[in-house]
Amino acid sequence: MQERVSIVSEGLKLSAVMEFPPGHQPGQKHPAIVVVHGFGANKDAGNVTVPASLYAQWGYISLRVDMRSCGESEGTPGHVIAMDQVRDVQSAITYLSQRPEVLSDRIALSGTSFGGAVVIYTAGIDPRVAAVISAGGWGHGERKLKGQHPTPEGWEKFTRMLQEGREHKAKTGTSKMVHRFDIVPIPPHLRAGLPPTAVMEFPVDTAQSIFDFRPDEVVEKIAPRPILFLHAAPDSVTPTSESIEMFKRAKPPSELHLFNGVEHFMLSENNARVNATLQAWLGNYFALPSA
Repeated sequence: MQERVSIVSEGLKLSAVMEFPPGHQPGQKHPAIVVVHGFGANKDAGNVTVPASLYAQWGYISLRVDMRSCGESEGTPGHVIAMDQVRDVQSAITYLSQRPEVLSDRIALSGTSFGGAVVIYTAGIDPRVAAVISAGGWGHGERKLKGQHPTPEGWEKFTRMLQEGREHKAKTGTSKMVHRFDIVPIPPHLRAGLPPTAVMEFPVDTAQSIFDFRPDEVVEKIAPRPILFLHAAPDSVTPTSESIEMFKRAKPPSELHLFNGVEHFMLSENNARVNATLQAWLGNYFALPSA
């Protein structure tokens, strides 16, 4: 059973979908998982809908949300800022905590790529998060971007774009727009993993916010709440080293699983090994209440 809902975040309406476990009955309460999409994507991306449905099948309420400026949510199209998304996730937690079907002290976060960074940061600053799953995430924006623009020429071009964006805004008062692949390159064979309605142009402010974002700095504060890091090995979009570096900084209980045979959008692939790892980890660290 699904329910379309609207969440208010700093005065903006966010579009979201709640999915309930099979057989849910009025009066029942369940743990819940907020599922956060990647960079410029939305709640209908495959790596959001697939895990959201799995979580519901496994007995959790899932909530997949369009972050502001993405999908069907309000906000200036393409104006994606990392800390804005953190606040949107916090608003989703507040919304769930007020729903009668949700165990308000049992709300977890699950995110992919950019969303995998956002959920780590949110859990690091918000004690209401009971557990967190980061798939293909990253912990240090500048380090991650250097890995995505690895040649000296590529990195010079990227940093020049940031400088030109700052100069353009100082001169005109408006933001210079750039293509998504100039910020986060995606190999052609993986671009089908983006939803058809993904944002393709962003202000340079978005690139700067990614550059400045540092989940690394708060990841150790999540303990003793559990963290699961998942990453493709290798990953053609976000360097695999990003999850490794976050895992190094995290305190127990945390787990890191690297998978061959999958790619950056692994949670959309319905891979049996990935799904089994997810389900087992949830059973150990974010278990359903006893009947």
